[in-house]
Amino acid sequence: MLDFSGQTIVITGAAGGIGRALVARFQELGADIVACDRDAEGLASLPDVRPSVFDLTDRAAMGEAISAILRDGPPPAAIISNAGITRAETMADVDDAAFDTELAQNLTGAATLSRLFLPSLRKTGGAFVFVSSVNALAHYGNPAYSAAKAGLNAWMRAIAVEEGIHGIRANAVIPGSVHTNAWTHRIENNPRVLESVRELYPLGRMVTPQEVANAVAFLASPLAGGITGTTLNVDGGISAGNLPFLKKILEA
Repeated sequence: MLDFSGQTIVITGAAGGIGRALVARFQELGADIVACDRDAEGLASLPDVRPSVFDLTDRAAMGEAISAILRDGPPPAAIISNAGITRAETMADVDDAAFDTELAQNLTGAATLSRLFLPSLRKTGGAFVFVSSVNALAHYGNPAYSAAKAGLNAWMRAIAVEEGIHGIRANAVIPGSVHTNAWTHRIENNPRVLESVRELYPLGRMVTPQEVANAVAFLASPLAGGITGTTLNVDGGISAGNLPFLKKILEA
């Protein structure tokens, strides 16, 4: 049974769709939550959390926020690095600003966050769980985001290998498409996009934020005590093979 009673869990991107599911799941399991996001209003709507407002691209603000987290509460048992964003759908959309922004939001910010927490975790042990993406494994669009998430997986493995001696574990969850606010602009452009995407998944549906949160909670828990440096796909089977290709063969 998963039980985080009396433990502090830090969650970034806590005001977003997956972030809210993570907060709810860890609270159900008894954890005290430090909820981090740049959206102060969104954090204010989360019940019974300790909010920490900062932007992952602002290193000074992030450093001050993490210092306060470590100063004002017990050492965290786990850091859930969930924050991320993408808007540049194809190569044609990737200009210098988009590339820099998406790497900063999805890779550099997460790496800096983990580096700032490492000195504390080296004293107490603990877990990092990074929310990555199937885009890190194959190309589904969003080139800059995909590159950042692939880099995030590599960063996770570096922590696992170098910091394991201190009792620190690091893993990544690999979600497929999840219906969150990140899809709002796509739905506005094509109201049937979700229906079309579902057909690509062996399970015939997109995964839910709650399913992603369940996997994260497992990897952060003692039940995963021997697991580090790995990725756990929560992707409805899309990275297992090419279902549309198989269907075309069967139609021939």
